[in-house]
Amino acid sequence: MLKKIAVLLTVVATFNLARAEGGNNGSSETAPIKRIDVYVLPYYQSAQSLDGHPTVDVAKALNAQLASNNKEDILAVRDAILSQPQRITPMTLMVLAIRLYDVELRDDAVFWFHAAKNRYITMSDVLNVKSPGLNQVYEAVKGFATLAGPFINSYAFCDLAKQHDASTRAITWTEKNPYEVMFMEQLPALPGDRSENLKKSIASLKESALKEQQYLSDPKTQEEFKRKRNEQHVPEQFCWSA
Repeated sequence: MLKKIAVLLTVVATFNLARAEGGNNGSSETAPIKRIDVYVLPYYQSAQSLDGHPTVDVAKALNAQLASNNKEDILAVRDAILSQPQRITPMTLMVLAIRLYDVELRDDAVFWFHAAKNRYITMSDVLNVKSPGLNQVYEAVKGFATLAGPFINSYAFCDLAKQHDASTRAITWTEKNPYEVMFMEQLPALPGDRSENLKKSIASLKESALKEQQYLSDPKTQEEFKRKRNEQHVPEQFCWSA
């Protein structure tokens, strides 16, 4: 289910979010959207006001910095994750992506949204995420992908080349930094060898990225894609310069 949602959000990315984002950037459908309003409890709840702080509960050591409105704090979290990524949950990566967007580091937000999605997808191809101990992760990541994905992808597809580059780099990061939780024997796995299932999952991610690039490289597809985004005022909302 999450894979289908992820593909849909990535390929379409033409949502009009002026109403959905709750007016925190103005009520006009052409107003720039500078903050992502989402609620995926108990992990994340957006701030109630422009100068407020979100509620974050994804990683005890990182929660306070992720709730900060200071760009330096969010970058510090990013750097901490880069240095020790092995057991960082997909939910933590999703919140990082949201907070990067909020502090106007939107290119970073695109990369980490892809990384979060990929980490979960590879996990779901190795572990039985529908089992009682993991089902909450499934529901949470599905919620983040459904709610935050349209915001981040609407920005990402302002530049198709940059979007493809971010997607490719995120797959490389996912391959080089496998989620160690996948190999914990106490967690129920899908049939087959865990390492082999991970390799197949990475190969599938690469294949999907290639198909997306081929799909969007067609001039007619690009024209229709741009038309739909223009009709829904996506460029005005998301393609502004910081």
